[in-house]
Amino acid sequence: MAKNSSSAILIGVLKLQVGQISETIEREGRNLLGGGNLLSPEEITDFCLEFLQLLIELLDSKDPHDDASPQFHALEMFFNNLSRQILVRGGRVEDLVRYIQFMQRTLIEALGAAKNIKPEDMRDILLYLSGVFNELILAVFHAYLDEKERTIYAQEAELRETATPITEIWDGVLTLPIIGTLDSSRTMIIMEALLNRIATERAAAVVMDLTGVKSIDSQVSHHLIQMVRAIQLMGSDAIVTGIRPEIARALTSLNIDLGSVTTRATLSDGLKEAFRRMNLQVLPKA
Repeated sequence: MAKNSSSAILIGVLKLQVGQISETIEREGRNLLGGGNLLSPEEITDFCLEFLQLLIELLDSKDPHDDASPQFHALEMFFNNLSRQILVRGGRVEDLVRYIQFMQRTLIEALGAAKNIKPEDMRDILLYLSGVFNELILAVFHAYLDEKERTIYAQEAELRETATPITEIWDGVLTLPIIGTLDSSRTMIIMEALLNRIATERAAAVVMDLTGVKSIDSQVSHHLIQMVRAIQLMGSDAIVTGIRPEIARALTSLNIDLGSVTTRATLSDGLKEAFRRMNLQVLPKA
């Protein structure tokens, strides 16, 4: 729809009924978005007025159909930002979509109440409004997906942090309990975190405890050897503890050579070995 009689008609209807339209969508906004501290009454009022102003600016632009125009982008970003604000405050994207659909129906009802609109003009206006509001709904879903992606990324980062509980037990002594299954992705995450800690703490020894590893295969054993070699390349001693009988049998059957790796039965024994290498002596409490 170019800037012609159809857009002029829609602008006229909006300007003539702006008070009633604003009041109607504001009331519905309070019903859908006013609960749970999502939006205050003042924010809803400001939102309704700004929405109508942006819509009129779009209709009054050189080409209202141009979805690359600054006016269309402004309206799209307005709903995108609103969606992010509501999602951050714990709102649901479904409620915002329902609200957008309600605003579309309100405008259509306002057109129905207008007089002397030709059928062909009404058809063009309805098709145009449908296209605009579909784009606005897409903008809301884009914001929703972006927010979800950021949330998932943050959760994954938190899981990575908790999956690698590297602890400095003593100056220069780090412990790394490995729990669960090691795959290539997790190995790289653990190795990166571990090497960074070795460099930061200038660790002389790293005690890797395998008590929480339930099973082992050739791939897992390869990942373990990778980590041991990386620790040694950083100039630290690698001490592996907690190898249970079934893990030892599996390593033997896989012909994994751990001859160059220092192993101890328990984490406590591994720490004592690390302290011994640092010329530290642990004495029993008197």
